[in-house]
Amino acid sequence: MVKIRIRKETGNLLFDFNFQSIRCREQTALPDTKENRLKLEAVAKKMDAAMTLGQFNYADYFPQSKMVEKFSKRAEHVSALLSNRNNLPTVKDFKELWFDEMLPTWRASYVNSIVSIFNGHVLPEFGNKVISSITKADILQFRAKLAKASPETGKQRTATTVNKTLKVFRLMMNEAADRYEFNSPFLKVKLLKEKKTDIHPLSLDEVNLFLKHIRSDYLNYFKARFFSGMRSGEITGLRWEHVDFDLKQILVRETIVQGLVEYTKNDGSFRVIDMTTPLFNALTEQKKATGKRDYVFCNSRGNALDNRNVNNRVWQPMLELLGLKRRRLYETRHTCATLWMASGENPEWIARQLGHVNTEMLFKIYSRFVPNLTRQDGSAFENLMIKNENEKKGDQS
Repeated sequence: MVKIRIRKETGNLLFDFNFQSIRCREQTALPDTKENRLKLEAVAKKMDAAMTLGQFNYADYFPQSKMVEKFSKRAEHVSALLSNRNNLPTVKDFKELWFDEMLPTWRASYVNSIVSIFNGHVLPEFGNKVISSITKADILQFRAKLAKASPETGKQRTATTVNKTLKVFRLMMNEAADRYEFNSPFLKVKLLKEKKTDIHPLSLDEVNLFLKHIRSDYLNYFKARFFSGMRSGEITGLRWEHVDFDLKQILVRETIVQGLVEYTKNDGSFRVIDMTTPLFNALTEQKKATGKRDYVFCNSRGNALDNRNVNNRVWQPMLELLGLKRRRLYETRHTCATLWMASGENPEWIARQLGHVNTEMLFKIYSRFVPNLTRQDGSAFENLMIKNENEKKGDQS
């Protein structure tokens, strides 16, 4: 609303108003009289009406004002932005551009995952929308839709599954927002809280029981899993060229994911594992069986083992036969880590063997299992306190 005020320094009237969120004060040479106020109030009403209708032109009312040039440049800038936005790509088109740019940095298995996410969820929802037109409300509705039961299976999607989709979509939208200078709709959008899952490593007695009864052609394979801490894809993709018997080391260089041979997960995974005696002996025995093959553990055709087949045909049936709790094949890695920690190995050494960049994850995941194996359950502190009390009594006597 345009108001008529008095400039204290001169006593003359002025217009005081906001235009395009900017406060404007335009001076007049008219003194504060009733007649002059009526004149200016009539002009003010016209200005208010023009602003309401979106037809206000600053130069029409104040042609000599410095603000005319400022609002002219502002209008040109806004017009350019609107024009540019009108030419922005759709989500589908930008996805193709983004894919081409990012493809050299992605592993093949990750590419398959991203393609599945976009084709299954993102493109059906946003594919034809202009990239800058998507709002925070759209993302929140999309998140809610993902969290509902899958129409194909009728099963509720886990928070982990929903978040995986949101994270991939967010990566692309953040890049588009940075490139085309608009605010990403993912700003302040939180991911769903994921349910933490417990690990279920085997105890040393359970490991010995398992190895005692496992069929002979898989004995060395499971010894390697239990005593190396390698991931499933890493041990499946282990080649003899990466086993150094002289230095007693395993060079983790490749992994097999979804049947594809790829480089290791990250820089930390590209590592050297020191072979302990049980592991060294197991691989020495395995060398006699598959030493002329490419892969250390392979089928009769020399091809790498399939983890799903091993899990369904060997691992799970053996656990059931022995009366052990059903658990993932990946628990062999967790088992190795807890046994190393329970034996008192240096945490930094353990982290390097597992491919962790530091010990933070080590203590976060495995520390609660160590007291049960080493009897370090607070008794050392109690013994210290008892010793201290006895010394005090001795001093007093």
